[in-house]
Amino acid sequence: RDCREEVVWWAFTADICMTLFKGILGLMSGSVALVADSLHSGADVVASGVTQLSLKISNKPADERYPFGYGNIQYISSAIVGSLLLIGASFLMYGSVVKLISGTYEAPSIFAALGASVTVIVNELMYRYQICVGNENNSPAIIANAWDNRSDAISSAAVMVGVIASVIGFPIADTIAAIGVSALVGHIGLELIGKAVHGLMDSSVDTELLQTAWQIATDTPLVHSIYFLRGRHVGEDVQFDIRLRVDPNLRIKDSS
Repeated sequence: RDCREEVVWWAFTADICMTLFKGILGLMSGSVALVADSLHSGADVVASGVTQLSLKISNKPADERYPFGYGNIQYISSAIVGSLLLIGASFLMYGSVVKLISGTYEAPSIFAALGASVTVIVNELMYRYQICVGNENNSPAIIANAWDNRSDAISSAAVMVGVIASVIGFPIADTIAAIGVSALVGHIGLELIGKAVHGLMDSSVDTELLQTAWQIATDTPLVHSIYFLRGRHVGEDVQFDIRLRVDPNLRIKDSS
């Protein structure tokens, strides 16, 4: 729980630093792919802010307006993150294709590869930290933010390969790397949107979890049998609808 509260702030700080680092180094080294990657990190900054806001809202207790609580706000947050990635990827793809068609590309400085390698390490570490916290807390918002960092790490790796290829004699490789980064980011954005829609549609919980709930209910004293069981995800929580058979002569005050 402690990590749940602080993980997004760490991600937010790291994303701001990576955005400035890659943007400045990309402009100085002349790498269009690294500049494109810095825009991806900029989208991460917005995504981390949205995630932090959704976590605060999801902590609110259930009330008359939302009797089942505010947990599903995390799915909305996940969809927003995915949409930002998809929109950003579309602009990056368009700009890179225009450069490729017009032939206005040139080899960047080798320092761009150094910048990309640093961001690969930082974003992979942030991914591992966030995916651990997200899984432990069953948080769709944190998991979405973790995959955002993983996509940034992979895109930076593609940038690094493209820059090295450009420096050794294939200047077009940097622009091609930018196109590859755009396609990857767009794909991840679509996946996050799909998972968010799946969650908002009250998708069923895993079979193993249903079996556990069934066993707990079966082992409860005075329960004869179970004739209906279903579960759904509500943000970080899971809600079950269980219908039981008991002795018809059982009094309500005894059933507690």
